[in-house]
Amino acid sequence: MAKFDERNFQGEPQKEYDIEQLLAEGEQILWRGRPNRKAYILGQVFKMLPFALIWLLFDGTFIGLMVSFGVFGKVPVFVLIFIIVFFLLHLIPVWIWLSNVITAGMRQKNMEYVFTERRILIKSGLVGIDVVNIYYADVESVNLKVGLLDRMLHVGDIYIVAKNKAQVLWDVETPYRLVTQLQKITGDIKADTYFPNELRPESNSGFHTKYAAEIFGAKESSDEKKPSDTAEKTTGAQASESDAPSAEGSEGGPHRE
Repeated sequence: MAKFDERNFQGEPQKEYDIEQLLAEGEQILWRGRPNRKAYILGQVFKMLPFALIWLLFDGTFIGLMVSFGVFGKVPVFVLIFIIVFFLLHLIPVWIWLSNVITAGMRQKNMEYVFTERRILIKSGLVGIDVVNIYYADVESVNLKVGLLDRMLHVGDIYIVAKNKAQVLWDVETPYRLVTQLQKITGDIKADTYFPNELRPESNSGFHTKYAAEIFGAKESSDEKKPSDTAEKTTGAQASESDAPSAEGSEGGPHRE
């Protein structure tokens, strides 16, 4: 049985959880962001507010009636304790809503969404930190939901359905552009990954789909273009010329549609 050196897995204690520490060598970040703070906190306030108010009104009515009739002063101590515990437990939906509102700011601060050219990373948590990885090849659908409050604050929720998992990117800005680019990247990478080998032309020898950060909105001026761009265009032109049939072959050989 192979032996492993434990020192390879040891390192300095991490004080903060940065996405960069989870990236593979050469992996490039295309876009990163987090929920809009105002939209996320307001969303947590209004999400369960009607239900919590109805529940609190229902229990508050019973408690008010018992106080008005002096029930708490007439019953034995153990019955009084039972009533208090009962209503504390019965008001759990209200406590859940209240805790979500109180901790919304801290949870928004810990949340982060990162798109690389290989996958989507979603960081979240309150006390502990969870990181979910979704590879583009596993994505089945990318949907967008924009509610009334989202329209007022110019944000939206992106629903990503992948194999055996589903995640939501809450209250992201410029949601329409992000969804469009995610759908494009997902489609391109799936086509590049699953393209049948026996039908793949010589100009497409495998997984070579690459993206730059500019795909999500950052513009690059003409003076700042890298020399590699010219080399890639030259290579692409040569590949196109090599793929085109020669004049002699087209005259005598069969024509394939």
